[in-house]
Amino acid sequence: MFFIGKVIALITQPLAWVAALLLLGLVRSRPGRGGRGRGLLWGALFLLAALGWQPLPDLILRRLEAQYPELPLQADLRNYVGMVVLGGALEEGYIAQSHQQPQLGDGAERMLASATALQRNPHLRLLFTGGEGTLFGQGPSEAVRARAFYDSLGVSSARVTYEDASRTTFENAVLSAQLSGVDRSQPWLLVTSAWHMPRAMATFAKAGWTVSAYPVDYRTGDATPWTEYSLREGVTRWQIALHECVGWLSYWLTGRL
Repeated sequence: MFFIGKVIALITQPLAWVAALLLLGLVRSRPGRGGRGRGLLWGALFLLAALGWQPLPDLILRRLEAQYPELPLQADLRNYVGMVVLGGALEEGYIAQSHQQPQLGDGAERMLASATALQRNPHLRLLFTGGEGTLFGQGPSEAVRARAFYDSLGVSSARVTYEDASRTTFENAVLSAQLSGVDRSQPWLLVTSAWHMPRAMATFAKAGWTVSAYPVDYRTGDATPWTEYSLREGVTRWQIALHECVGWLSYWLTGRL
């Protein structure tokens, strides 16, 4: 399933579609078939240009992010025993192994918000779950990289449990429940990106966890100006939106949520 997930991740990359159209256009540009080839090449150019218009992918992301309310910094968390923080906020292992400082990437709010909550709520414990999510990963697991981050902030190791074998959201839920001293029937906060929260909450609930959403790492606001255009940002947002939609569908078809 992990390998299939990586194939799906490749398919949901919008630039892969552009590349496919370009390839087909070049193939079709042989003598006598130039018209068809040029049509495909123009289609690739149009798709590439359209991907940069951010309001469209933001419609999908905004709908995902709105399914669970954002918790204020001063939220009362006394009724929870801890926070489950999903991996995905740190740079790849091959980058981290070349540096001494913790390397945060996209989704860094997962780490920062959980560290802030620990500081404000001394009774909370933290469970970080994340192994190596890349197909041919090199360097330390994400859990090892997360330990370096929390240690750098002075978080007591007695308050943090690390799960370092999971590679997917489903494995996050299942393998974390198997850790010694973890009671999934107690009330936990689930910390992950807001756009990923619907699938994560459904997956953890299916695995028997009692969790409440603590969404972070928002990518959209109440509305996106129609003038917002960036190929880099547009492609990134399309990739996130498509990955989550396809991920939800695949989890639903396999009974994981």
